[in-house]
Formats: sequence, structure tokens, C-alpha cells
Amino acid sequence: MTRLGVNIDHVATVREARKIDEPDPVHALVIAESAGADGITVHLRGDRRHMQERDIRIMAQICKTRLNIEMAPTQEMFRIACEIKPYSVTFVPERREEVTTEGGLDVLLHSKTLKPLIQDYHDQDIHISIFVDPSNEQIKACARLGVEIIELNTGRYADAKGEEQHILELEKLRNAARYAHKTGLRVAAGHGLNLRNVGPVAAIPEVEELNIGHSLIGRAIFVGLKEAINEMKEKMK
Repeated sequence: MTRLGVNIDHVATVREARKIDEPDPVHALVIAESAGADGITVHLRGDRRHMQERDIRIMAQICKTRLNIEMAPTQEMFRIACEIKPYSVTFVPERREEVTTEGGLDVLLHSKTLKPLIQDYHDQDIHISIFVDPSNEQIKACARLGVEIIELNTGRYADAKGEEQHILELEKLRNAARYAHKTGLRVAAGHGLNLRNVGPVAAIPEVEELNIGHSLIGRAIFVGLKEAINEMKEKMK
């Protein structure tokens, strides 16, 4: 069965709306793992709009599954990762003006700066993933850089309007996953997935893991985080 990585960023989003100490995303990590999450994902942004370094330092100490930190590929974030030593880091693009991540990282454009940085991470025994759009050219560039895994951006699939567009975007994901697997890359996927659309992506044979956050935390408001995770894992079957 495809693994579920639970992104708990938006627990911190609620906390930061009031600039107080609750709800604590560290508590969310404990609940998520006890509910069967296969991994925990958090995004440490340059603007610190939700997760703070304090959160992630504690999480790294108590996480019993795999802690994956989404980060921009910068020297600031590399320094933090070296201190925290998560299981993996996923490179994502970042703009201060965006509400959420708007697309995959352009690996072709940034390959010259990414290559030595990836080697630096490997020297620290930190696994590297890159969040990319389902494009063969981007995937090929990732393979050349020596990363172990890519995370396919499912945003366009999630936002597709109408059955025809939905089928088209799903086929792009299937083809990209197949191509990545042939190049020797492991495949994850995520962005915008929810109970209504997760099934077909979870059914792609090459996809090992889905990282899901916003819809899980939103659903947890009504049913609790443990039940929200159980529901999502059922849909992923």
C-alpha cells in the first residue's frame, strides 16, 4: 500500500494567526504517528509563516517514523538541516507573495547551483527529494543530479475542472511516474490531494508515498486528526 506522509504545517498556521503557543504542531506529530502516519512532512519557509525552527528541532528528536522537511535550496536552510538532521529534505520553490507552493522547482534552470548543494546534503547523510511538475525533462534533470526520489506536483490534477481535464492531468502523472521509475528514481506525489481525488493517484503503481496536509488538517477540525488520517488511508486503498 502507498505510504501516507502527513503534512502538519497548517496546525502551525492556526497557531501563528494569534502568535501564541497553541495549537502545538509537535502534539499533531504525536497524534499523526499514533494514527498510522508513515511519515511527517513540514515546510520551513524563509518567512516562517507557519513552522518555526523550535518546532522542527523538537520534532526531529521525537519523530518515530520519517521526518521530511520541505525547504528552499538555500545555504540558510542547509545550515539548519545540518543541525537538525532530518531523514530527508525536499527542495521546493518559494516566493514570499504566494499563498502556497505554486508549482514544481525548475530543476533545468537551477541545475548548476543544485548539484553541489545536493552533494553537500548527501555528505551529511540526508536524503534529498525534489518537488517537480510531471515533466520528463524535469525528471531527467533530477536523475542527472543524483537525487534518490522526486515528488510529483499533483496540483494541476487536483485543480482540474471537468472530466476531460481531470483525465488528462491524471495521465500526465501516470506517464511521469512511469518515466521516473525507468530512470531509477523513486516516486512520491502530493499537493491538493483530498478524499475525493486521492484514489487514482494512490493507485499509480510507481508512486510509493503521498504527502497530504491541507485537506487532512481541514478535515480534522470536524472529525479529529486521528479519524482524518484513518479516512485518508482507507481512500488510498
